Amino acid sequence: MHPEIETTVPPAALPTLLAERERFLAFLERRAGSREVAEDLLHEAYLRGMERVGELRDDASAVAWFYRILRNALTDHWRHRDVERRAAETLRAEAGDEEPAADPELMAEVCRCVEGVVETLKPEYAEAIRRVDLGGASVAGFAGEAGITAGNASVRLHRAHAALKQRLLATCGACATHGCLDCRCGSAQ
Repeated sequence: MHPEIETTVPPAALPTLLAERERFLAFLERRAGSREVAEDLLHEAYLRGMERVGELRDDASAVAWFYRILRNALTDHWRHRDVERRAAETLRAEAGDEEPAADPELMAEVCRCVEGVVETLKPEYAEAIRRVDLGGASVAGFAGEAGITAGNASVRLHRAHAALKQRLLATCGACATHGCLDCRCGSAQ
């Protein structure tokens, strides 16, 4: 730690900021459109607040100061989403509108454990994997069905894949590390 960098929130400010958590969350959720995104943004804002605590001059202005951090977090979020949207549009334009079809041979070989393990994931993660990976839907198609943006659907699918990987490693062990193409974990079928 550097002695010249203040690392603690003024004593009265921290309880005030924590007590306002639900109001902060509601503020973000209305603007972000999703509780999950709002939770992520609030967490990031609390971290930014801890990094910028030196900007806070008195405890009485802590809430107004933190709302500025929340607004900046929202601005960053929407900028990032806009960049993702433009990148996806560029990729679609370069690759054409068609997504590659699922390979039936490969799908037949994938470890049978996947279907059972998918059911143990959070419902929104399980649905994303069932619709996109197992059902062959496009990410954009899944997003439309789920009532979320394509960017949010991509993030959800990414998180679902990470959660599935963790569960498969716990369930299948070493065979999951090698792609489950020759499953010997005993849980298949």
